Amino acid sequence: MTRKSILASPSAVPEPASPQGLVSPLSAEWLARLQPEAEQGFIPFDRFMAQALYAPGLGYYSGGRTKFGALPQSGSDFITAPELSPLFGQAVAVQVAQMLAELGSDEVWEFGAGSGALAEQVLGALAEQGVRVARYHIVDLSGSLRARQQQRLSAYGEQVCWHDRLPENVQGVVLGNELLDAMPVQLLARVNGAWHERGVVLHDGALVWADRPTALRPPVEVEGDHDYVTEVHPQAEAFIATLAEAFARNQAAGGPGGCALLLDYGFPEAEYYHPQRSTGTLVCHQLHQVDDNPLIAVGEKDITAHVNFTGIALAAQQAGMAVLGYTSQAHFLINCGLTERMQAAALPQRAQAMKLIAEHEMGELFKVLAFTSHPEFAALGFAHGDRSHRL
Repeated sequence: MTRKSILASPSAVPEPASPQGLVSPLSAEWLARLQPEAEQGFIPFDRFMAQALYAPGLGYYSGGRTKFGALPQSGSDFITAPELSPLFGQAVAVQVAQMLAELGSDEVWEFGAGSGALAEQVLGALAEQGVRVARYHIVDLSGSLRARQQQRLSAYGEQVCWHDRLPENVQGVVLGNELLDAMPVQLLARVNGAWHERGVVLHDGALVWADRPTALRPPVEVEGDHDYVTEVHPQAEAFIATLAEAFARNQAAGGPGGCALLLDYGFPEAEYYHPQRSTGTLVCHQLHQVDDNPLIAVGEKDITAHVNFTGIALAAQQAGMAVLGYTSQAHFLINCGLTERMQAAALPQRAQAMKLIAEHEMGELFKVLAFTSHPEFAALGFAHGDRSHRL
């Protein structure tokens, strides 16, 4: 790969993003927002990703795009498991019910609740099981998504409440479906044997990649000397530590603490930093199409990276929590009774639910990790196929 210098420091990476990346309804606003940092020569990618996704009024999640849905004709960009089948949330509710019983709690917290589909499914299934939920808390930074959730969940009245940040004291079950993959990541690039942090600069009115030397490294050594791009996840790991602190404060005040249940796509560390995964996992989603250039159509498409589940599990353990289990989404949902629910469903519903557990669909790529500040117990979702030993 040839390289050319745009700035004396840092060095710019070839194949810059098309200037079309700034030709959008957001172009002038993005230029104004990025200019102060760009004048200093470098915007770290985690900072850029945070702005692209969450900047008030301009970010992908803070804007009014439809985002979640089955068809691009609806204006949506991707589909998540709760939109795919209501049986997903019904199965998840089995694990939530056990966690609530173990904790002696009646509160659920969902982070990044999307369209509200998972909340609706879990609340309905818990009610069918006779499990009382005094409060279902939703923490979401997106005003447009919050409005959509409030409309969808209006029948639950004050049972559902919303927050724009994590409170200092939390008890109960925390749910996160495709939460961690949307947290900003730092990009690392090994070029000609030397590690760099990859970020963004402005050049001739366009966003382009740039590298600068760094002491940052992946958590494990990547074999070989070939060029290699990957991600590290300090924000996601910091979130886990903050959540552990919130559980601990609750327990210090005499409460039960909590359990967390996280479902997302990703790998354990050995697979994440495999030598052959040389282009990393960062991708974008727009109108149900996937591309690898986050510097185009900034604020108009999702930017995401796979999860390093080993790093998340270690962050939980270092914060004093116990890992309850780690497995594929297929194993987890089957352990929680999905196949029995499928047998009772109509054929079209069965076909949709099958995508949740099929190996070539969501069943293997998606994983489930659970941990608790409470004493350990045998969590139902990991009864068979637990892979904690592979973290």
